[in-house]
Amino acid sequence: MTGVGAVTDTLPLYAAVLCAGAAAWLMGGREHELRRARLMFAGSGAAPAEGSRTDSRQPAVRLAGLAAAARDRWRARSSGRLGPEVLCLPAGCLIALWGASPLPLLGATAAVPAVGRWRRARERRRERERRTAEVIELCGAVAGELRAGRQPGEALLAVSADGLGRHWPLVRAAARFGGDVPRELRRAARAPGAEGLTGIAACWQVAVDGGAGLAAGLDRVGVALRAERDRREHLRAQLASQRTTSAILALLPVVALLLGSGMGADPLRVLLHTPAGLACLLTGGLLEWAGVALTARVLRAAAVPETTEGSR
Repeated sequence: MTGVGAVTDTLPLYAAVLCAGAAAWLMGGREHELRRARLMFAGSGAAPAEGSRTDSRQPAVRLAGLAAAARDRWRARSSGRLGPEVLCLPAGCLIALWGASPLPLLGATAAVPAVGRWRRARERRRERERRTAEVIELCGAVAGELRAGRQPGEALLAVSADGLGRHWPLVRAAARFGGDVPRELRRAARAPGAEGLTGIAACWQVAVDGGAGLAAGLDRVGVALRAERDRREHLRAQLASQRTTSAILALLPVVALLLGSGMGADPLRVLLHTPAGLACLLTGGLLEWAGVALTARVLRAAAVPETTEGSR
């Protein structure tokens, strides 16, 4: 008990160090940009006042700079595969010190790839939504250029849509040099979120072969894509309460541990240092994982029919 008490006494120090490191990690980029701006405008009259104002916080600025450099170096070496999920490791270290057991550290190590997959899935979903919005804007912009009197190739070149994927420069090249624009549009539509380019390719091919109005067709494609996006957002808003409820239920065991610690019951010692506690911890962890996985599967199944119906 004395060892556990000593570890508990040093817990605030470790927590403070962890919070300071996380704050420096998050604020490093902003301080780096501020330093670059001050260097660029060093010749102005306001530069000395800004420098004198930052003299009192030089240690914080240096710490933020070191954190930003370490973050950039980490991202360059990990090629974007690892990110904020590595913060699970220091959190696991703190819980391991608090509970005087290596099991929380092992659990945090196992949680890093799972949290990384979740983070990358969120980034891919945001990238899909951004591409979908850019395709909708592309339809309206090209239709506006066509109504202004431009030819289809000129209208496509006048619009900037470089965020639609690595195949978009091939689309611009085909429009510039008289290539097969519909084929390149269908190739660019393979990027997640850019499926609406297939409708633009069909309108383009019909307008070139049959002489139909390309601007009117693009307006219809934009309206259809916008309606599908609104339908997905409406469905996501309907499922938001269920997602919030499942997240709260998943965090209830953590709240119970904190309440037990506050009441002096020392639940970590029971869970990590007794056979019955280890069995309860293993069973509870499995049930927690099964509940989260089942809830996520139900929510995905609820979202699939509406999405597939809107894409037909």
